Amino acid sequence: MNEVIAMPEPSNKNSSPVDANRSGHRSTQLPSAVDGPTVVEKPSAEPAIEVFAVFGAEPEIQAYAMAKYSRSALSMKESLREISAQKAEKFLNTFYFQYGHRSIADLAHIALAVERLSILAAIELADEQRWDGQERSTRYQDFKKSGYYIPDFGADDEARKLYRGTLDFLFAEYEALSAHMTQYLISITPKPAEMKQEAYERTLKARAFDITRYLLPLATNTSLGEIVNARTLEAQVAHLLSHTHREVRQLGESLKKAATSAAYNVNAESLRDLVEKIRAVNADLGARAEAELLREVRVAPTLVKYADPNSYEMETRRELRQAAGELLAHEQLAPSKAIVDLLDEEPLEVEIATTLLYEHCHHSYRQVRQAVQVAGERRRREIIDIGLRHRGKHDEMLRAFRAGQQFRFDILMDTGGFRDMHRHRRCIQVMQGFTTQHGYEMLLDVEDAGVCPRFDAAMRRTQAAVEKLAARNAPEAEENSQYAIPLAYRKRALFKMDFAEAVYISELRTTPAGHVSYRNVAYAMYEAVARKYPALAKYFRVHDVTAPVDLLQR
Repeated sequence: MNEVIAMPEPSNKNSSPVDANRSGHRSTQLPSAVDGPTVVEKPSAEPAIEVFAVFGAEPEIQAYAMAKYSRSALSMKESLREISAQKAEKFLNTFYFQYGHRSIADLAHIALAVERLSILAAIELADEQRWDGQERSTRYQDFKKSGYYIPDFGADDEARKLYRGTLDFLFAEYEALSAHMTQYLISITPKPAEMKQEAYERTLKARAFDITRYLLPLATNTSLGEIVNARTLEAQVAHLLSHTHREVRQLGESLKKAATSAAYNVNAESLRDLVEKIRAVNADLGARAEAELLREVRVAPTLVKYADPNSYEMETRRELRQAAGELLAHEQLAPSKAIVDLLDEEPLEVEIATTLLYEHCHHSYRQVRQAVQVAGERRRREIIDIGLRHRGKHDEMLRAFRAGQQFRFDILMDTGGFRDMHRHRRCIQVMQGFTTQHGYEMLLDVEDAGVCPRFDAAMRRTQAAVEKLAARNAPEAEENSQYAIPLAYRKRALFKMDFAEAVYISELRTTPAGHVSYRNVAYAMYEAVARKYPALAKYFRVHDVTAPVDLLQR
């Protein structure tokens, strides 16, 4: 390290040793008597920059320490030594909540485990562009013993019986088809001599799960882990608390409680043992060790405590749903000609108004846009006004206003494949709701294995049950019915991105190891761009999805 001795500023205000030589070398000119004292440096081969990792600081204290860089000359180590939880809370209450310095919460990162939530709720939880996490994989794990979420049907025993009967049937079919498909894939895929039997069977089981996951309903229990900063978590909690589904609202409450209550200490057992050993030697020292080592830690007791349902989101959703219902009341869902539609350019006002309504229907983007254009400029501006009239002082604009991207794809694909595409964070995604109206996907493997009629029968039986559940005269009947929808059923989502992201998704998601569903979607994205911008096609390094796939390649 360079040791620097601070001295008073030189009296010559117009020059400095560095100014004297702009080439980056320090001037060797000796100061005159009137220049006063100078800086004396101790030569060193090491760089002046100091970099160190920080471990053991609670997220909010760490955020406060980092925020002090802009408000104090203290080093990180000095800041951490002098900060307490009480000081951090006082600081955050002042600067974060009163003064609105929201970026401070970006510095507090929190790890959360979320277990036994439905796939439906997991999709909603992960629908955050600044989210980092991993969910339980339907490829590598058998979900037959996972169980499923049961919505609150109140006194409607008939609906509850139909729901449970439908889901029990789907899980039984999932288990039976998984065993059948595994044996079928083994029968058509010789084991290489150099491959171990365990690896061979594990790989083909994963391929089988890729096929049979289509039978899993959205109610299927899953687990995920997420790492987010406190600002993202606060917005995430507020969004979940404002949701249409009761389970998702309860999830928001659980996240808020987890952030503000005592966290799980992975070292608690070993530390408790250490404390007891210290106490056996010295009771006072043992008590001090217990207070320091076993104290409860709350990861975000201040930054998330005021996260509440977002009235902007709820009121706007209600009015946009009504507007979409009125504007598209007589528009039948047009049969989709393609799974991927690269949209044409249009005026920004048209895009915003169309996207605002798109989320609240099941029509294609082109259908919604046509209705918006026919309705005229006045109605278009009324729709945009609905999207903003309830916006509060600290509310971000709705996602529909993130407009103007060059590449916009209206994608219709099975929900299982969408879960994989949903992980791409560098693009804007606007999801439509879950429905059976777009039909379902069935892989050729199912037909080749001779179980196509059985699969079709399962889908038809489930769709009939979903429609009956949605028609019940009960609160959230339609929302509750969606949990019974299998992952095979298609849903729409709008993906907006730049050219680099279009290339990235097309390249990554066409690799042979991927699921055929999103491979086809990614390749269709490439083809759509290539048709519109043929000179750019050569820059895509995509894989040919029509080429035979080695089932043992992962």
